[in-house]
Amino acid sequence: MLLPTAQLQIGPHTVQAEVAATEASRSYGLMNRASLPPDHGMLFVFESVGMPCFWMKNTPLPLSIAFLDTSGRIVNIADMQPYSLDNHCPTGPIAYALEMEQGWFRQRQIKAGSVVTNLP
Repeated sequence: MLLPTAQLQIGPHTVQAEVAATEASRSYGLMNRASLPPDHGMLFVFESVGMPCFWMKNTPLPLSIAFLDTSGRIVNIADMQPYSLDNHCPTGPIAYALEMEQGWFRQRQIKAGSVVTNLP
């Protein structure tokens, strides 16, 4: 499934993100991906603000997920383990979620309160 992409900015850091903006693409996410290129991830775009939870069924990559509000501010970040059925949920209402390789945000000192720009 080829998805549109967006170039996002988080401070000085650039992310190439595949954009999952349909129910089908959000449901499939990064399932069955063995790796991601450096500074690549997936941006989940929701039609309405809510509290969607994520899990890692059929996903072999350890990922970190940043939950973003309507202005692109990171509400919280969670680490997710491969193949886990544990739910990872935002701590407040969100409009976007950004999945990156596990540790990507921590390595760049990106935390809750940081802002992601150039969102579609």
